[in-house]
Amino acid sequence: MAKKSRKTSLRKTPLKVPGDHSGRRGGATKGRKAAVASDAADRIACALEVIAAATTAAAERTDNHAAMTRADAFVWHPDGRLMPVSRVSRVDLGLLKSIDRVRDILMENTVRFAKGLPANNALLWGARGMGKSSLVKAAHASVNAEVGGLLKLIEIHREDIESLPSLMELLRSSEFRFIVFCDDLSFDGNDASYKSLKAALEGGIEGRPGNVILYATSNRRHLLSRDMIENERSTAINPGEAVEEKVSLSDRFGLWLGFHQCSQDDYLAMVRGYCSHFGIRLDDAELKREALEWSATRGSRSGRVAWQFTQELAGRLGVRIAT
Repeated sequence: MAKKSRKTSLRKTPLKVPGDHSGRRGGATKGRKAAVASDAADRIACALEVIAAATTAAAERTDNHAAMTRADAFVWHPDGRLMPVSRVSRVDLGLLKSIDRVRDILMENTVRFAKGLPANNALLWGARGMGKSSLVKAAHASVNAEVGGLLKLIEIHREDIESLPSLMELLRSSEFRFIVFCDDLSFDGNDASYKSLKAALEGGIEGRPGNVILYATSNRRHLLSRDMIENERSTAINPGEAVEEKVSLSDRFGLWLGFHQCSQDDYLAMVRGYCSHFGIRLDDAELKREALEWSATRGSRSGRVAWQFTQELAGRLGVRIAT
């Protein structure tokens, strides 16, 4: 009886077969399931982020479109926002003196563009303070009044040039027409963002949208410093090609409008024009003497210097200036 009992107990004990890894397989299966679940959670999180980004972008496009109907001028932010400008700082077109030729050329180009006719991008370059940016803003205001508010002005800052393709894409489908304006545009050192501007102007596969034109101002005709060009010429394997690649940026502007230092008579005409427009009364001989003295202390004669003198004179005489 004792032997039978021992046999029975031996049969009830599970046999351990050499090489049996069933326990480890179970652990591995659980690990794989956990990994699959984690991977699925990651994919779901990524999908939700994409959906959220798309929803935000759609909301921003809607907000931008609504803003376009409420204002005539905007400042572009590289995060995708158009910030409306309720009151643009500008002077009347008639107050811009000694730039009659370039004024007429830019006005004609802007009128053609606003009417849907072919027009060129414009680079306004030359002497500082001679009304380059003032002319762009004044031309926009004048032409926009003729076309019933269909022409919008968007300023993009120099440091945001790399986001220009995104702005172009935003404006491409709009029913409005846009002047994209960059003031004091230039490039130095190893700055390669000018390539984004080149592509946006003419070189991209999509090309410039038909409802967008670019106006830029700069003190440099080629937008690049002379030492930058000379450095390219001295260090490149093929100096000619290196310089051509950089100088070709300004070639993308169909209009080059040069601004040069004004004469003494032009400077005095600017001062007299401002004083007449804002009702500033002063004997002409005294006005001339003070205006020339003011320009001598500044070391230059320009529209900006004339405007600064006018502000000084108006403040001293208690005349309010509304711009």
